Amino acid sequence: MAGKYIETDTRFYKRLLVIAVPVILQSLITTGVNLVDNIMLGQLTETALSGSTQANQFITLYTFVTMGISMGASVLSSRYWGARDLVSLKKVITIALRFSLALALCFTAANVFFPQYIMSLYFQPDAVGEIAAGVTYLRWSTGCFVLMAISLVLTNILRSMSLSAVPLLASACAFGINIGANYVLIFGKLGFPAMGVAGAALGTFLARIVETGVIMVSFFRNQRLRYRLKDILRPCKDLVMEFLRISVPVMLSDSLLGLGDNVLAIIMGQIGSGFVSANSITVLVQRVSTIFISGLSFSGCFLTGQTLGEGRTKEAYRQGYTYLFLGAVVGVGAALIIQGISGRIIEVYKITDETKEIARQLMNALCVIVVFRSTNSILTKGVLRGGGDTRFLLMADMSTMWLVAVPLGMLGGLVLRLPAFWTYLFLYSDQIIKAVWCVSRLRSGKWIKKIDAHADCAD
Repeated sequence: MAGKYIETDTRFYKRLLVIAVPVILQSLITTGVNLVDNIMLGQLTETALSGSTQANQFITLYTFVTMGISMGASVLSSRYWGARDLVSLKKVITIALRFSLALALCFTAANVFFPQYIMSLYFQPDAVGEIAAGVTYLRWSTGCFVLMAISLVLTNILRSMSLSAVPLLASACAFGINIGANYVLIFGKLGFPAMGVAGAALGTFLARIVETGVIMVSFFRNQRLRYRLKDILRPCKDLVMEFLRISVPVMLSDSLLGLGDNVLAIIMGQIGSGFVSANSITVLVQRVSTIFISGLSFSGCFLTGQTLGEGRTKEAYRQGYTYLFLGAVVGVGAALIIQGISGRIIEVYKITDETKEIARQLMNALCVIVVFRSTNSILTKGVLRGGGDTRFLLMADMSTMWLVAVPLGMLGGLVLRLPAFWTYLFLYSDQIIKAVWCVSRLRSGKWIKKIDAHADCAD
């Protein structure tokens, strides 16, 4: 039975670890940066914490959309890498970079011309201080969008080629820059003026420069791929439709999830600033407790794609069940971690007793949600996506987010005014439904899709 549903080949687990461990370490570094930033801003005022948190929601929306492009590209790139089709792989990279850079320019323009309007969406009209803090954060983060377009695409391409160590190195370099720069710029150390929220955004921007630089240097020096700047101009018409067929559902799925998360953030903002501050703490604790999920999800996507690219369908199916089992184990472990660290984390922040109580209720709700989130994330962002089942995932993400989570969140938080525990459970009820649905999809075997290559021009 274990051999039928659980992978027993040790080579599979070695390949899993090669991809997953660097991603996990990178997630740990990124989460550590976010946690320290959050704590630093929490030492200023609750207003600064709420404003920067909601401003980051807009940046996170951009991240979701760009990740959709890059992850859609990685579905193709992992297949082509597994099939050793470097010509098609280069074309996929070129198309992804073009799309992501165009998107970055759109978000940059919105950030420059409409920051006040953007932030007014996330708060009640009388939250003047929070809106002002958010506008400041956005303005100082303007340069991040183009940098993130490049780094996110190249990061996922490198991971699909089993080169996860490069993004890890880049994140490690950015970690030191971000922490040091934020400490100096937020609080005004070493002769620098105390910039507060603006200092946090500027520190992150400097870290992005370093991170993107390291990734670009390593990427363009890779001798196996040999991608060059001139390749950005190479003709790719023969792969555009295949890219769109696979990547557009992924991009729409991630974009709608990002937009949905922003709508949930707007709902939280309408509930009150205390709920926003409590949620900012909860989100970081969730990221700390689920760093293994991201590693397993990425490895699931890339290994599934590579395995199918090598023509080993039965092995990919068995590996899918293995990832499902690992996801359930990680989810339960994450719930236990949250119970263990949440109380101590909450006490670090300079927030009101009312906000602390809200945070405690959110943490308890998160313990339930994280088990289902872990299971469905490893399937939706990993195995099913790697199998090319992007249209189903788009339908699953759209229906559960927009037909379940958003209406229930509005009902619980704004109409019924339920306690924070139940409001949070309603806001993320899509995670529960999607987990059950995706397990059924895995069992059906319909998630394994054929992907064609059209490499008809010379390298």
